[in-house]
Amino acid sequence: MNSPLIFQMILSVKAKPKSGRSEVIEVVKDKEYTIYLKAEAENNKANIEIINLLSKYFNTTYDNVKVKRRKTSRNKVVEILK
Repeated sequence: MNSPLIFQMILSVKAKPKSGRSEVIEVVKDKEYTIYLKAEAENNKANIEIINLLSKYFNTTYDNVKVKRRKTSRNKVVEILK
């Protein structure tokens, strides 16, 4: 019996909270992404919006996207499983 293949990707994310739009912009260099957020950067709202946007962008579930490091910084490290 074969186990399912799990794909892992680590991204560098630059968050832009309170920008008035929700959008993911890929910067090819070093897997860096800029994410514009409607949410403000308090009470984890921006991180939740980042996870929602990236799960849709990479066509995976919410549970497969995690902010791994720098949760309170605008520059984050995000892990995506697929």
